[in-house]
Amino acid sequence: MAERTNSPVSFRALQLANEQRSAYGLRYNDFTRYRKHCANRTHRLRSTLKMTHGKGRDFKKLPLITPDNVKDGHLQLLLLEAERAWAFSQELIASALQPVNDDKASSLRHSATGRFRRAVNWSTQLLSLCQSLHASSRLSADSLLQITVYTLILNGRFLRYRDEFEDALLQLSVARNLLDELADRASNSRDQALATLFADDIGAEIRYCAHELGRSKAYDVDGIVKELASKHRNKIVEGCDILVAQLKREGEALGKEEVRKKLDTLVWEGQPVPVRNPELVDVLLKVQEAETRLEGADGQERAVKGETGKKKQKGSGSKKGVAAYDAILLALSDAEDVARKLVEAHQLSGSGTAGSGAGTRDIQFVHAYIVYQLLSRRIQRDLLLITTLFSSQSSGPLRPSKKAGVSSLKPRKELVDARLHPAVVKLLDTILQSLGQMRNLSIVDESPDLASAVEARLSFTKARRCLYLARCYPPVKRYAEALTLIQHANIHLRETRSVLPTSDSDPITSGTPSYYPLTNTDFDRLEGDLSADGLLFKRDWFAYNGGSVDADSKSHKKPLFFDIALNYVQLDMDRLQERAGKKPVVKSTDAKAEPKQIARAKVEEEVRPLTPEPQATPSGGLSSLLGGWWGRK
Repeated sequence: MAERTNSPVSFRALQLANEQRSAYGLRYNDFTRYRKHCANRTHRLRSTLKMTHGKGRDFKKLPLITPDNVKDGHLQLLLLEAERAWAFSQELIASALQPVNDDKASSLRHSATGRFRRAVNWSTQLLSLCQSLHASSRLSADSLLQITVYTLILNGRFLRYRDEFEDALLQLSVARNLLDELADRASNSRDQALATLFADDIGAEIRYCAHELGRSKAYDVDGIVKELASKHRNKIVEGCDILVAQLKREGEALGKEEVRKKLDTLVWEGQPVPVRNPELVDVLLKVQEAETRLEGADGQERAVKGETGKKKQKGSGSKKGVAAYDAILLALSDAEDVARKLVEAHQLSGSGTAGSGAGTRDIQFVHAYIVYQLLSRRIQRDLLLITTLFSSQSSGPLRPSKKAGVSSLKPRKELVDARLHPAVVKLLDTILQSLGQMRNLSIVDESPDLASAVEARLSFTKARRCLYLARCYPPVKRYAEALTLIQHANIHLRETRSVLPTSDSDPITSGTPSYYPLTNTDFDRLEGDLSADGLLFKRDWFAYNGGSVDADSKSHKKPLFFDIALNYVQLDMDRLQERAGKKPVVKSTDAKAEPKQIARAKVEEEVRPLTPEPQATPSGGLSSLLGGWWGRK
């Protein structure tokens, strides 16, 4: 005999269906995987609820599910049976559309129709059982409306598949109207996003049915829903107005008992940013909590500073601020991961927010917005780390490196740790990377003022990086590199002044929060530091080796005095070397010693053989006859 129970039943059909679909394949339209998951889940539920036919050859009849013995597991079982049959029908429809199955397409469509009808039967059985539970006050109006909406959507899709567009339009319009009621009466942002998600999902089907019926304004989904739902809502759903009134009362009672977890409206350039996914709402709520803790920590630190008149010692407040930023960055990283997966699913499935109207910001915009917030918080954290480094340097003990030398001609500079400036350069590199990624975002590129503001921060950060990188070279006597970096910093500073818009139109300085404010005072301070450091580096370089680019010239170059004096005085360097003791004095033992004779080189003559004279050959003719006349022998 079935055990009778009167305990209330908690069952949220839309939430369960969305969680199962998102986790097991339907995010990427993998109906086969989802159907197998539903089959495994129903088998486990039947074993748990002891609703099997038994083992062996003895066949046992399944126990009936009645309002007296129903549990949460029974309702889940009926819902998953409906989901299983619906997923199987969609799988068969997709197979019938493939060119390989042209010869058996009609058979596949017939099987798909049977599975679709079975899914509608399972959902209708679930709705009847839930109506009985609601009549006995064991099920809330919110749960009953969710199951009603699920059944209307499934039935409307089945009618649309059978080309019964008029009935399908009525069913889907009433479902959309009830989803709007659930979204308006939701006690938290997650339930509101869940109702909005299903409403967007059936918006395209409403438009398609209206187009097939020849409506002139088929694109106006909200107008169609408002027209049809008000006339046919009570006919299709029994006691619909009473259920909506009960939903309103339940929402008011729940708001008094519990604190609502409402997500603050996200705003971008004066327009709200829609959040239409429950998973995204969960992670954004964590971001909101982390931001609240950060604002509380900043307010407490400012209050303590105002009371004592000075900051806490050893930068304890800054360390707590860095930890708070770490919590925000972790939450924003999770939000970016969820949004990126939703964008990938949107691109693969080809689905969009068709029911939300034209011009509505989609999930890609939400992803870009979250990435922008992540980068801005990362920049804030890096700037805070730079401030913490300088505060710890000024308050903590100084430990200069033994290898790094400090110039003696630095009256205005105090002794700093050699590790400070390289650490600041690394942090500025990270800020440059974040600003570069921010500049490539679509939402930044579409806003001219914001794009100019980001480019100005890029140039200003490059100038600061050149300044601190230049300060790393003088301890190792590399003054030429330091002065070159100072020149580059001045160029970047001039670029910043030319690109930065006015303070009124600067969206970063005037935004909330202002994560990287820039004013004219910052420019003047940086320009003064560049000028002072440039002059100091030149003095140190001149005192080191006279301004020569050769670092080893100091060991063999004469002092500057001798370059000037030798123009007027003949200097005997041998006598100076002798008096300095660097040249030994040679003393002569013989007073009458003659000076040394300078050896002369003798050139040895090489004895070469004489060149033989040519022998005269006897020849006749006139020349031989006249040879004697010219004295020839």
